[in-house]
This record gives sequence, C-alpha cells and structure tokens, in this order.
Amino acid sequence: GRAEPARPAEGAQAPVDVAAIQGIPESEITPRVRAALMALMGEVERLRDELKKSQARIEFLERQIERDDLTPCNNRRGFVHELTRQIDFTERYGEPSSLIYIDLNGFKAINDTHGHLAGDAVLIQVASVLMDGRRVAGVRSSDYVGRLGGDEFGVILAQADETRAWDKAVQLAGAIAATATKWKESELRVDAAYGVHTFRSGIDAMAALAAADADMYNRKRQRDKAK
Repeated sequence: GRAEPARPAEGAQAPVDVAAIQGIPESEITPRVRAALMALMGEVERLRDELKKSQARIEFLERQIERDDLTPCNNRRGFVHELTRQIDFTERYGEPSSLIYIDLNGFKAINDTHGHLAGDAVLIQVASVLMDGRRVAGVRSSDYVGRLGGDEFGVILAQADETRAWDKAVQLAGAIAATATKWKESELRVDAAYGVHTFRSGIDAMAALAAADADMYNRKRQRDKAK
C-alpha cells in the first residue's frame, strides 16, 4: 500500500501550521513546499540540539575551571563567583549573610618536616572536614566551601548573621583541630585561625574577602600577643 506521510515529532508544528503562521495559504502547500518545510524544520531542530549540547559543554568547562586541582572543593575563582552571587541575593532580599576566612596554623612545619605530599594530604583532609556537614557541626547544603589558595579556605554562610557566623567559625576550627591526618607512621594535626565578615549590601566580593582576611589576621596577632 501507499506509505503514510511522516508525522512531525511530538511538540513540533505541522508544515501546514508553520506555513499558516508565515502567511502561506494551505492551498499552496504543494508536495515540494511541504518537503522544503519539513527539511527546514529538521534543520531548526538540529541546530537547537547542537545549541543545547554546546551550552551543556560550556557549563561543564566553567565548572571544571572553578574546581580546585587538589581538594574536593572549588578554587578561588569559583568561590568569588559564588560570593558575588550571594552578595547580590543579600542586597535583593535584605537578609544578612556571612563569610568565614580560615588559615591553617602549623601547615608550613608539616611541609618542612614531612614533605609537600604530606602537606597535600592535610589540605585534602581539612577540605573534607569543611565540606562534610555531619563532621563540621552543621554546615548546610546552602553553605559554600572553597580553597582560596595555599592553606587558606573560605566558607560562605547564606542567611547567617554575625552571631551565627562566629558560632560556626568556632565549630569549624574545633573540627579541624580534632581531626588528624594519617601519614605513614605519623598523625599530622593543624589548627585554624579564622576571621568573619557579615555583609548586607554595598560591598563587592573582593572587599568582603579582604575584610574577613583582615579580621583573621587581627585575631591572630591578638592571640600571639597574649602568649
């Protein structure tokens, strides 16, 4: 028997519908015009599919660029990107959010005594502690952890005021100090200096980082003077 004409894919417009939209009378939809319209619709769908694949590839590459090359968290670029997004959210809705800046004490001594591979193992362990909510006393999925470079880390606490941020900083520092990194026959330990900056509006990501970093160094100097 005579073959049935191919039906357009589900959700796609039939050639007659497309022609009607473009002002072509149905009476002028000859087999040749129909074939041309079908070919055009197929090309449009192919281009749409290619665009979706390209967008997915771009998003994948952007995620890779923002991943730290050693630890399981994102790098400084990714952290600044997320911090900018959180600052925008805070300005829009008026809810305060906070940033914790963490610097590891004793890390250089581990590198000097045990070597850089041991230091890398410590950084991986600290990052895992910060990212594992069950081990860090309640870091939420909405909170964001990044390695800022070397032995410095940052934590973004969404919708967290200064009191809550300080409480969390103390908990995180305690979790880091309590966790040993096993290296050959040794258990390597570091503790953490930290600073906090709570933001509402009128600040950019780099200024927020600088404020939290400055707070961390001020606290470290005060602690050293007290010894």
